[in-house]
Amino acid sequence: MTAFAASISPDARSAVLEEILDGLRDKGHRITTARRLLVSCLLDGVGHHTAEELAFEVQRSAPDVHISTIYRNLDELEHLGVIEHFHLGHGPATYQLATGRHGHFVCMHCDAIFEAPDELFEKLGKSATSLFGFAIGSHHFAIPGICAPCQGRTST
Repeated sequence: MTAFAASISPDARSAVLEEILDGLRDKGHRITTARRLLVSCLLDGVGHHTAEELAFEVQRSAPDVHISTIYRNLDELEHLGVIEHFHLGHGPATYQLATGRHGHFVCMHCDAIFEAPDELFEKLGKSATSLFGFAIGSHHFAIPGICAPCQGRTST
């Protein structure tokens, strides 16, 4: 997953990037080259990315940025609410810009990941609260299972 494709128009992408960076500046945080490139990669990226994938993309533009710098920036950006990390299946943590709540279905056979919108889990959240007094708090979560193609392969 090292190919990053623009997911929004260049003008909108630039405006969102500057809005995020302005928010960091307003809170007294420096905007380093590594931080700007990291946020830019997260904006350009479709899906969820590991620290190593993000480091690869940042290092394409700034080869001197060490992976430890990427980890420090990821940690700080998460602490500031700009990004979120989560685990999908048994692999390493993945990162994404903090957006609306959504869940994932993760195939236990082929590791395919399917993103599901919040609407799909609204009823689950309401039921958990009304039946158990439990508020589902994670913005991102994964439900393991078996995707349709793998179900077809295992039934034959």
